[in-house]
Amino acid sequence: MVVNLRAKKRLVSRIMGVGIHRVRFDSDRLDDIADAITRDNIRSLITANTIKIKPIVGTSRGRAQFKKSQKRKRGPKPGSKRGTRGARMARKEIHIIKVRALRYRLKVAKERKDITNNEFWTLYKMVGGNTVRNSAHLRSLMEEIKSKRKS
Repeated sequence: MVVNLRAKKRLVSRIMGVGIHRVRFDSDRLDDIADAITRDNIRSLITANTIKIKPIVGTSRGRAQFKKSQKRKRGPKPGSKRGTRGARMARKEIHIIKVRALRYRLKVAKERKDITNNEFWTLYKMVGGNTVRNSAHLRSLMEEIKSKRKS
């Protein structure tokens, strides 16, 4: 006896929230599926593995993700940059980032008792006046101050 199970498939797809084409019926138990009328009956058939839901088969994104991560590592090339260096990030913004980082370094050094309060303020003013180039330069200035203090 050939049974039209299109309506059952539609009901299963509604219950499970999947597409009709992902619903598969066990060919040996088609009569049980035909007898199932209510949603509860169909749920019990799903738990009994008489009705199966096929997994989603899509295009693998693995290679694309790898390529994207490589591109991110390498960074933007000149061809993809739009605008001058000043337009991409303002000089003031760069200065603010640098000063904040250096002031944080100074604060840590002061808390560790590497430098005294007076030395801290001397260096702080140097940072604010753009005398200190970077954290390596700040470190060398702190070493100079320490050596002066010892001598």
